[in-house]
Amino acid sequence: MKKFKDWADNNLQGDRVIWAVVFALSLISILVVYSSIGTLAYKKTLSPEWYLLKHTGMVMLGLVAMWVSHKIDYRYYSKLSKLALWVSVPLLLYTFKFGTSLNDAARWIKVPIFGSFQPSDFASLALIINLASMLSKRQQNIDDIKESLIPILFWCGMICGLIALSNFSSAVLLFATCMLIMFIGRVSVKYLAMLVLVGLLAGGIGLKMGTRWETTKNRFLSFIDGTELPFQAKHGRIAVATGGFLGKGPGNSNQRNILPHPYSDFVYAIVIEEYGMIGGVVVLILYLILLHRGMKAAYNSERAFGGLLSAGLSFDLVCQAMVNMGVVVGLGPITGQPLPLVSMGGTAMVFTGISIGIILSVSRGEQEENWGQIETSVASENKNMEAKAA
Repeated sequence: MKKFKDWADNNLQGDRVIWAVVFALSLISILVVYSSIGTLAYKKTLSPEWYLLKHTGMVMLGLVAMWVSHKIDYRYYSKLSKLALWVSVPLLLYTFKFGTSLNDAARWIKVPIFGSFQPSDFASLALIINLASMLSKRQQNIDDIKESLIPILFWCGMICGLIALSNFSSAVLLFATCMLIMFIGRVSVKYLAMLVLVGLLAGGIGLKMGTRWETTKNRFLSFIDGTELPFQAKHGRIAVATGGFLGKGPGNSNQRNILPHPYSDFVYAIVIEEYGMIGGVVVLILYLILLHRGMKAAYNSERAFGGLLSAGLSFDLVCQAMVNMGVVVGLGPITGQPLPLVSMGGTAMVFTGISIGIILSVSRGEQEENWGQIETSVASENKNMEAKAA
């Protein structure tokens, strides 16, 4: 036991609660995805165990990405974010014109050997990091329109607009995260209002020129009307209603064979159907704990960049989870958002791991700095006591 503790102290640094939450959600992911891939395996004439091994491998890859990124000083990401933004622009344009269609949406690029890659995940992470970096460096002249506001509005509008071409819901969530980061970064209300106008313009153009206008409009009108539920929403609610308090038990879901994508968009419905209200509430609480610990790391950070970065990434991940769960229980229109750390996926799993690793890096950096200050203080006090004794 002591050896394991020593190993954890050396290798799993940062907020231990976040590590525990991630491990718990990863275990839930493997159990629920394995239960819900039977239909997919049948259609592809592959065994469910093959998909289980593939998904478990992606979960492990996400954990490795988290571990690697948490070992890197979070300040280093600031240097890479601007380059990542410039790279993400042609990637998003290429995806819009030549992207591969999966789950009825052209959001992926086929990469030899590695499979599919979703540039919107890369662009979202780059924008959040760069926005936190820009705000932290411009705290002294935050109201300077030319030096501060225009670059921020340009990148927020550009990236959100390009993502909206093929993934409107992700663009909206990213824009909300940008608003939160700017609010925490002491940007005045009048400039936040300007960001709203830029977001509406960029999002409207992206939605109208993109591929998701009709789908987004129909889903929104269907939700507002409420007389005839879409197929996914109807069977998602059936799964929730029949799950009861304790659920049907692992592997006993009925809707997993009916829902189009029970292992991704509607995986939370399978969680509730098999593990009941208790399982659904446990998953919800895990995400709330993740948000709390991420915000705590932001609060404890003595650097503006670390605080803005941890707050933005925590909010982005948990907001996406809340949207996914809200859609399943009927609180919003269908969006196609996966459940972070739980839904089956490739790119999303890796970039989620990187995001959480950066949050851990922020908490690790502050802990090490605070510990160093304590050691210095103790050493100083010891020297003073020795001097007095002499």
